[in-house]
Amino acid sequence: MPVTISRPELLQDGDDAPFRQMIHDALGFGTRLLEIRNRLGEVIGLSGPAFSILIAIEHLSKDADVGISQVSDHLHQSGAFVTLEVAKLVKAGLVDKFANPEDGRRVIVEVTDKARALLAELAETQRPVNDAIFAGLDPDEFRTFATIAAKLVSGTEESLALLRYLAEQRRSRA
Repeated sequence: MPVTISRPELLQDGDDAPFRQMIHDALGFGTRLLEIRNRLGEVIGLSGPAFSILIAIEHLSKDADVGISQVSDHLHQSGAFVTLEVAKLVKAGLVDKFANPEDGRRVIVEVTDKARALLAELAETQRPVNDAIFAGLDPDEFRTFATIAAKLVSGTEESLALLRYLAEQRRSRA
């Protein structure tokens, strides 16, 4: 099988097997993390994405007013997707939406007291689940992992753009 990477620092004696194993481990971690998120959402009657958006609004609003773009940037999701999910949360009485007084084209979103009560109740389940996920990491490893994860998100965004370009080039040659 041909190697799947060319960067020497990612190869081990010219072999990409350790890289491929890391990718498979990362996919397994990501898949399980999404399943955990989905199940935590189910505990309070929400889909996984709606749960993530609700949590993001709650955390981001501690520092300032929060709009759709801040939530979508924070979660690495499209603004259109976040807008649709926020509409469902508004309908469920979990999020309030207001016109932004500084920019009438934008909205400010915030969680309701009903949502805060649900999140407080869920925390009893969420804490031990999150603790179990990261039980194998000491504080330094956790900080390193968090830094690496942020870098990898950026790298995947660039990789997706490159993949779209290369796929289009390949189609145009066919």
